Amino acid sequence: MNLHRRGALALLAGGSLSALALAQPGVALAQGAPLYRNPAAPVAARVADLMARMTLEEKVAQIRTAWAAKGDMIDELAFSPEKARAAFPDGIGHVTRPSDKRGVPGISGAAGGTAARWRTPEQTVDFINALQRWALEDTRLGIPVLLHEESLHGYMATEATMFPQAIALAGSFDTELMQRVQSVTAREVRARGVPLVLSPVVDIVRDPRWGRIEETWGEDPYLVGEMGVAAVEGLQGPGKFEMLRDGKVFATLKHMTGHGQPEAGNNVSPAQLSERELRENFFPPFREIVRRTSVGAVMPSYNEIDGMPSHANTWLLGDILRGEWGFDGVIVSDYGGVHELATLHKVADDLEDAARQSLEAGVDSELPEGMAYAVLPAAIRAGRVPERLVDIACARMLALKFRAGLFENPFGDKALTARITGNDEARALALEAARKGLCLLTNKNDALPLDRATMGRVAVIGPNHAIARLGGYSSVPKQSVSLIEGLRQMAPNTDFVTAQGVFITTSEDRSQDLVTLADRDRNLALIAEAVETARGADTIILAVGDTEQTSREGFATNHLGDRTDIDILGEQNALVDALAALGKPLIVAAYNGRPPSWPNVVEKADAILECWYPGQEGGIAVAEALLGDINPGAKLPVTVVRNEGQVPYFYNHKPSARRGYLFDDKGPLFPFGHGLSYTTFTMSAPRPAKTRFSVTEPIPVTVDVTNTGSRVGDEVVQLYITRSDVSVTRPVLELKGFERVTLQPGETRTVAFTITPAQLAIWNRQMEEANEPGPVTLSAGSSSANLQSVDVEIA
Repeated sequence: MNLHRRGALALLAGGSLSALALAQPGVALAQGAPLYRNPAAPVAARVADLMARMTLEEKVAQIRTAWAAKGDMIDELAFSPEKARAAFPDGIGHVTRPSDKRGVPGISGAAGGTAARWRTPEQTVDFINALQRWALEDTRLGIPVLLHEESLHGYMATEATMFPQAIALAGSFDTELMQRVQSVTAREVRARGVPLVLSPVVDIVRDPRWGRIEETWGEDPYLVGEMGVAAVEGLQGPGKFEMLRDGKVFATLKHMTGHGQPEAGNNVSPAQLSERELRENFFPPFREIVRRTSVGAVMPSYNEIDGMPSHANTWLLGDILRGEWGFDGVIVSDYGGVHELATLHKVADDLEDAARQSLEAGVDSELPEGMAYAVLPAAIRAGRVPERLVDIACARMLALKFRAGLFENPFGDKALTARITGNDEARALALEAARKGLCLLTNKNDALPLDRATMGRVAVIGPNHAIARLGGYSSVPKQSVSLIEGLRQMAPNTDFVTAQGVFITTSEDRSQDLVTLADRDRNLALIAEAVETARGADTIILAVGDTEQTSREGFATNHLGDRTDIDILGEQNALVDALAALGKPLIVAAYNGRPPSWPNVVEKADAILECWYPGQEGGIAVAEALLGDINPGAKLPVTVVRNEGQVPYFYNHKPSARRGYLFDDKGPLFPFGHGLSYTTFTMSAPRPAKTRFSVTEPIPVTVDVTNTGSRVGDEVVQLYITRSDVSVTRPVLELKGFERVTLQPGETRTVAFTITPAQLAIWNRQMEEANEPGPVTLSAGSSSANLQSVDVEIA
């Protein structure tokens, strides 16, 4: 298939709202109040009526955004109707991140970090409400403004609840938890008057060198798809619908696609992926969410596939997304993705050409400023760009506004915002999520949990022991708890002594462009001090890993985030060696965005608890886990490689892969799905309802799991398939079901799964999706490397 072909008919596929608007350019205007102001009228009719009244400039305004241009509509932080009237005579379609201070002199990008870059909740609501009053009352047609925010693992705004980073939430293997987390996020965002968020990330990831790996839900398309459906339903509400419910926001699936396996692990680099690879692994999460929800928006990825950047790829966005899958929401660009067709990819002559190509591909809104779409009126009047392309995009953006109820009530609620933002309920959920995201990687000789009565003096050491690591796309929550704070709260009678050990970088400002590793000589001196502190202790807890600078989005050549070395940085390994040499119990708490490819730590530590970035309540949860008050039950949503020479490494590889290497182990450091517990479990082989099925039958399967230990604990039952004797090669394993269960000591639970014919289908030699006859191996276990299997036949 030609991945470049122009899917002209697909531009309107699934887009019934825009089709109606465009099919009725002469629609009769309603008598009295305009039809578009009637909330009882069908959305498509309201769109058609409104568009018939709009000028070209007003239509273009609806598909542009303002970020730095917020400076043209404010005095200090307050919205200025006078300035807005002068700068935006055709109205304002869309504003980027109303919670940040972009546009204020001295404030550039706000990628997280200090509160100085952000409005307070009250200031945000004041700005939004004044903006919307002006839009409704002082502009010619009274079209409200669309606003969007970031909400990767909580609303990225001051005082909002910061949940564990995305990769930690994925490790919970708990879709119900994901839905509740996203629901709280939605209500905190919508209370301030924002109806659209740029999340979730549903890229599968296959390269730990990539700094954005922490933003993902791992390497498996089924896990990512199920987590994605849960997240979107938490943000938007369940199932299919037309009108957005109160307290909900439209979600944006990003980044379509291939973003998670960039060339050389470098952000925005080409994704060297075939159509088969896309359809089997990268497309499924997007398709599943589009199929099962009314997801509001999709964002193309920065990268190219087969020579075609995603923002100009009509096959990807037209034929596949709108055509095959029937997506009928809006497509919003990634920040700068449109103009980069000219400036980075070199496939467009100039901004006008970039705008035309993106509109042809189906990109309805240019984020964050709309600098390319700004040239469209002149280009259309000169006959170089068809006005119909703007009409299509404008119709879709207006439909989203109608569906969000913005024409009736676009305002934020200060009282509601104050009552629900970061409240006790949200804080309790953040703690629950942190607990469920903790993964016990190793536990030699049952070194964990620690016993308060026998652990003695505890030395808490390391660059991450006294700071709450929140991860990328975070703001400043109402409160946060570091590891040492959590330990002292949970064990107030214990003698804790502390030492820095090392610094990782010279700064904690995640927005800073240049990242510099800490001074080696200073770190060596700090290691010596830490050894002396630990020498007088009985137990050592060592908190090492990443910072928000060392694992992050590399969004520019002067703001990098990808790495060639995926071991812990700087002198952290030297700190591990020095403390291990003391011969005392050494417990490692891993705080990191990248998977822990730390072979020296694995060798030297008595136990490793993978904490990821555990969110604002992480200090409490990690302390509880170390002390045995809770039992870790998370699993790894990624394969952890031994070193970067194994990359890309993923569990669902083809049979011809992983032959081996000279002088090194071919296996991973930790397999996908791995995670230990303080108790023990046994699991039965899967029991299918029968051994022979037709190609149209589902396969019902049950698995028994028993807690054979002495503590209550969680286990994740994982169900995989292996297909063979079919027309194309298949992975050695494919995850097709999972369920996290909590079991009391001695308790047995029977877990039921149903594998549908669609889950068994493959893309055959004709690139058609079909469930072919042949043997299927069903495997169940506690990880991808610990399974029991049975065989069935598809006839």
